Amino acid sequence: MSANLRFQVVEEAFKKRPLEIEAPKERPSEYFGKYVFNREKMYKYLPKDVYEKLIDVIDNGARLDRSIADAVAAGMKQWAQEMGVTHYTHWFQPLTEGTAEKHDAFVEHDGKGGMMEAFSGKLLVQQEPDASSFPNGGIRNTFEARGYSAWDPTSPVFIIDDTLCIPTIFIAYTGEALDYKAPLLRALHAVDKAATDVCSLFYDNVTKVQVNLGWEQEYFLVDEGLYSARPDLMLTGRTLMGHESAKNQQMDDHYFGTIPDRVQAFMKDLEIQALELAIPCKTRHNEVAPNQFELAPIFEECNLAVDHNMLLMSLMKKVARKHGFRVLLHEKPFDGINGSGKHNNWSLTADNGTLLYAPGKTDANNPEAAANETLRFVTFIVETLMAVYKHNGLLKASIMSATNAHRLGGNEAPPAIISSFLGKYVSELLDSIEQTSHLAPRTSHLAREIDIPQIPDIIVDNTDRNRTSPFAFTGNRFEFRAPGSSINCASAMIALNTAVAEALTSFKRRVDERMAEYAVRPEFALGEGHTAKYHAIIDVLRDDIKTSRPVRFDGNGYSDEWVQEAARRGLDVEKSCPVIFEHYLDDASVRLFEGTNVMTRKELEARNEVKWEMYVKTVQIEARVLGDLAMNHIIPVSTHYQSQLIKNVQGMKDIFSCQQPTADKALRLSARNMKLIEEIAERTERIEQLVEELTEARRVANRIQGIHQRAIAYHDTVCPHMQAIRNEADHLEMIVEDGLWTLPKYRELLFIR
Repeated sequence: MSANLRFQVVEEAFKKRPLEIEAPKERPSEYFGKYVFNREKMYKYLPKDVYEKLIDVIDNGARLDRSIADAVAAGMKQWAQEMGVTHYTHWFQPLTEGTAEKHDAFVEHDGKGGMMEAFSGKLLVQQEPDASSFPNGGIRNTFEARGYSAWDPTSPVFIIDDTLCIPTIFIAYTGEALDYKAPLLRALHAVDKAATDVCSLFYDNVTKVQVNLGWEQEYFLVDEGLYSARPDLMLTGRTLMGHESAKNQQMDDHYFGTIPDRVQAFMKDLEIQALELAIPCKTRHNEVAPNQFELAPIFEECNLAVDHNMLLMSLMKKVARKHGFRVLLHEKPFDGINGSGKHNNWSLTADNGTLLYAPGKTDANNPEAAANETLRFVTFIVETLMAVYKHNGLLKASIMSATNAHRLGGNEAPPAIISSFLGKYVSELLDSIEQTSHLAPRTSHLAREIDIPQIPDIIVDNTDRNRTSPFAFTGNRFEFRAPGSSINCASAMIALNTAVAEALTSFKRRVDERMAEYAVRPEFALGEGHTAKYHAIIDVLRDDIKTSRPVRFDGNGYSDEWVQEAARRGLDVEKSCPVIFEHYLDDASVRLFEGTNVMTRKELEARNEVKWEMYVKTVQIEARVLGDLAMNHIIPVSTHYQSQLIKNVQGMKDIFSCQQPTADKALRLSARNMKLIEEIAERTERIEQLVEELTEARRVANRIQGIHQRAIAYHDTVCPHMQAIRNEADHLEMIVEDGLWTLPKYRELLFIR
């Protein structure tokens, strides 16, 4: 790309106007779920008995009766064809952080030489997509590549364009999960059972506990023309070089600011299409960094929320191109400014309507009920802390990737140390129980008086927010802030829900043991003050509060002191991505996943193989692109400018060479250019040397047989060379004449509207 073309692309980006998006005439509630086979459509298109059996599967976890599959498929096909659908696909989530689909038409031979539209229950429930090229960590051999996709009835079927999309799991012929959905469903079942058992200590009407998830999707928008002029953005999703813009986010003027017109048009279009797919978009706003934005939905059941996030990320890319944008979901596409995360707001709700992480309302007339609510609240808080403490490294591994590693610890991103912020109220409550066994029930909110007559009292939460905490309690839920913007958040949800299930199961077992012990002691006789059950719960909680204390941290997660303190507490402070992945194979992690029937050791080993392989390939591609840009852009452009400077110096010497005083003047006037000539020569020479060293480091790493050690080699030997090359290139960008620089700069990428 020539410099002239760069300026042309920038100029065209400035001239672009927002598309006129015609909003539906109906209210959002009227077109919500238009392209989803939801309960309303199930009731309309399915026989009553089939509908009731299917709802029993969805709501109560009943086993799917294959005998109703044909009727369900017939109803789906009728609805889909009325919507103009011609194809169907099993839509699944392989270990690539994306989604996969293979489209088949609703056609079969009619036996008379013609064709007919057909879609059977067999095709709905199960298919063999092969899909043998997806990462599998050695589970599937090339000569044994059979794989199956199986319908997940709990996630509604939906329509994209002319295709009926059926959410499915994806497993190997030998039964191992090859996707994210299968282990997620198992993890959700595990935490449902464990939490329901614990709820029996406090309520007699809880039969099911649902996991809720509300993700916050951050992203950048870049003008499509500028994106196409940056090979690094196109091939890696981030800028591998680029000097900071003089103005970026330091004024905080973009955060929550007026949404630019073009972006507003994009958001409007995206929200309409998302709502039609039953993705409950709620919030949109400018984020901190220039050209960074956020979209967040209403809370949903966790499995459905994950599906909706994966669907939305795909939809975002499609809608953005329609508006002349490209969506950047990479966690750190630009150096020196905020990266993008996907905060996972996570909670549990019992089927009696109780939010298990909400303190509960107090009732002065019923102190026993108030104490029960507070005890339930404390129990779920403490056992979640136990899960986070015991599996600290695993939770970090669940959100770690080559891309998220660039984001963690920078600006508003949490550090790469998993800790939990609770806030003053909850911390004091736990301390009180640990020290005195005293419960201090109180209302879930307080009123804050504002000394302005026109402004009503502000209702404040039980806890403030800590923006540096990776796992913060925020009133009635935990916010897992560490997941990155590009990942499938099922990874974090699998680890978190499984760990919490284990902690709750352990808690219930220990309480039952102590109840049996205390029941025979006179001082704990039922009906006389606090019961054996109460004391058993309190005593187990006191033990767990003490045990999990190291994971509680309310301070500044960015400080160097915290890194040292976290290490002293026994928390994981490792920063190497390939090494962090090793936590999946810790003895405690294997026992966790196998004990809850979420994943086997074989599945864990395979997933780690995939993670190490994906890390190597990500860094490998970045290294190749960076080397190419350095040798074919940075050095040629820099030496071209150097040649112009040399001509300038030589010309000045020719003009002023007649007399000695003027010759001295020429040397004095050209001193700056001489200095630039020398600096360009030194920096280009270093880049050439570094590119050679980078290439050799890749060669050496590629010869390592084991993918684990190869990933470590890429982290330890390849990545440092890439950063060194970037440092030299960014300095040259500030030296070389702007008119010669061919790559769009940060000031252009971040501020085009």
